Amino acid sequence: MAPLLALPSLLLAALALSSSPAAGSNKPHVNHGKFKGGPWTAGHATFYGGRDGSGTRDGGACGYKDADGFGVQTAAVSPKLFDGGAGCGACYQVKGANSTKAAGAKPVVITANNQAPPPVSGQEGEHFDLTMPVFLQIAEEKAGIVPISYRKVPCAREGGIRYTITGNKNYNMVMVTNVGGEGDVVALLVKGNKRVKWTPLRRSWGQIWITETDLTGESLTFRVMTGDHRKATSWHVAPRDWQFGKTYQATKNF
Repeated sequence: MAPLLALPSLLLAALALSSSPAAGSNKPHVNHGKFKGGPWTAGHATFYGGRDGSGTRDGGACGYKDADGFGVQTAAVSPKLFDGGAGCGACYQVKGANSTKAAGAKPVVITANNQAPPPVSGQEGEHFDLTMPVFLQIAEEKAGIVPISYRKVPCAREGGIRYTITGNKNYNMVMVTNVGGEGDVVALLVKGNKRVKWTPLRRSWGQIWITETDLTGESLTFRVMTGDHRKATSWHVAPRDWQFGKTYQATKNF
């Protein structure tokens, strides 16, 4: 059974809950500024899957499916960057450091969708296990493992945040995808339009969040907090007659 949300993430969820509006209030949270990204850092990269990216789109440690729209521009990231699932959805620019093919090459933007093995012994920095289509943009296949530079960058997403609800009324599971800005999710709250007050969900594994609160028969509002503590509220994104197994998309994003 996957571990429950770690203590630091629980504290972040509590912080998000404490800043939620009073019941019945529709005043949106105002985000201050935009996520700017970070500095270039040394790391190393390998590749996995087929030349067409097969074997990398479904079933990863984040829980994403091919339908979630990340395509082959993805990577499994080292345990430190994966951070127990909190790193799922983050975006990175990756470029070759010392390979001939990478000299002057344009950096490639990828989304973290899986967990990679720990850093390879003798290699510098964190480990990125790229899909083969991405790896071939920065190195030759025969290289196998190459030094890279990487940095976290804002995620550019089409449309609003998406919420896929599965499970049952006693065990609701919510998958959060298509998150812009920093891209990762460290806290998630839900609120109904009647009896369900602001309720924090806890991470089950990857980007799947759970609550035992009965959410049925309520129009649902979700609040997402990313790793930089910015928040986005998707007011009434799921109607009162929402159904398990369906995906509901907000009109806004970060």
